Amino acid sequence: MEIQGRKTTFLITGGAGFIGSHLAERLLAEGHGVTVVDDLSSGRVENLAAVWRHPNFAFLQASVCDEQAVDPLVARAQVVIHLAAAVGVQLAVEEPLRTIETNLAGTQSILRAARRHGRRVLLASTSEVYGKGARVPFAEDDDLLLGPTHKSRWSYAASKILDEFLALAFHQQFGLPVVIFRLFNTIGPRQRGRYGMVVPRFIEQALAGEPLTIFGPGRQSRCFSDVRDVVEAIAGLSRHPNAVGRVFNIGSRDEVTILDLARRVRAITASRSPLQSIPYREAYGPGFEDTPRRVPDTTRIRSLLGWKPRHTLDQSLREIVAQERRPRPRGQAEPSPAPAAG
Repeated sequence: MEIQGRKTTFLITGGAGFIGSHLAERLLAEGHGVTVVDDLSSGRVENLAAVWRHPNFAFLQASVCDEQAVDPLVARAQVVIHLAAAVGVQLAVEEPLRTIETNLAGTQSILRAARRHGRRVLLASTSEVYGKGARVPFAEDDDLLLGPTHKSRWSYAASKILDEFLALAFHQQFGLPVVIFRLFNTIGPRQRGRYGMVVPRFIEQALAGEPLTIFGPGRQSRCFSDVRDVVEAIAGLSRHPNAVGRVFNIGSRDEVTILDLARRVRAITASRSPLQSIPYREAYGPGFEDTPRRVPDTTRIRSLLGWKPRHTLDQSLREIVAQERRPRPRGQAEPSPAPAAG
């Protein structure tokens, strides 16, 4: 992957997280330079163990909301991939203020710095923005339908919609080269069950012989994408000139109900764990709303990049289970005090 025939220097915000760490590995393997900034509120240094001593890698522990910390990192990068965010439905329900403030302030900080230095920005958004939309599969130009403001469940989706508006406004008014991608249920090694991520929760419960807790009826369906396919799509969008100013879905079309997902996990792990249904009101509190189906239309990114997922759900589940069964190394790398110059 090259921009105008050159190797590229990337800044990945939230790069110590699940997706960011996989993306850092891919970009470094291709010969690019990568700086990661992460406040480690949800990311983990050990996620970056494979690249920690790479000569073209640097790390800074800081919040993307800190414009003084972010500005020199953006100045040294050629492309910024903005993954840092307060994520997950559970966090939005429990801490809506943190969700809104973190997402908006972080994105505004990155966009301002990118405008000052003329940098290309890829903004991570989410399938949550489609809300309660009934038209399936979801296409990028579809109307977005959220629930009422007194239900904090929708605060995450609303904050990411505003992130998208901000990015596109910077593009329209200042010519900032921005690309927006909406992720649909990415899975893979290093993902944790924190904040309601269903696949790692099911796998952890199955391996421990605990009940697999299914929130809601289990008939709701999702499409799960392998993180390797997702980072391939992000990398492709980062270099394509015709991606600028546009929004792209990234996801699988392999739809599965949550009940069937639990059964697959139980079969792959050879677990005897029972399946336990927990009403939404017990999992998230009264008045929680969910969407019955969430399926992406990926025509746009397929037309631009020729991209399509390569890994099936069962392949991904088997590899995650194998990773979870491996002995965990002791100790972890320590953050360096400052990033190396890009």
